[in-house]
Amino acid sequence: QVQLVESGGGLVQPGGSLRLSCEASESIVLYTMAWYSQPPGEQRGMIAIISASGATTYADSAKGRFTISRDNAKNTVDLQMDSLKPDDTAVYYCNARHSRRLDWNYWGQGTQVTVSS
Repeated sequence: QVQLVESGGGLVQPGGSLRLSCEASESIVLYTMAWYSQPPGEQRGMIAIISASGATTYADSAKGRFTISRDNAKNTVDLQMDSLKPDDTAVYYCNARHSRRLDWNYWGQGTQVTVSS
């Protein structure tokens, strides 16, 4: 079972930037990695996905502002968040899903991002 640990959350002013990082306990080479967010009182939703081959997909709300990247050598996936808005306030979760075994689906514990002046 893959253990995922997120870091990098915090309080930031509107227009600011944060970089979230997720470290996996084992190799992520065969995993599609993703970041999800869960705003207060809302359901968890996809923010960005990066496949095992490096292809990326973004939610409309993240396009042009967020960048997902992965480092298979370090077993990490990052989310660079720029031009942050108050609506980006949420708990951000890292997700790993095996590209061949879809039932191998793992979540981190989440990291809080608060965008406020």
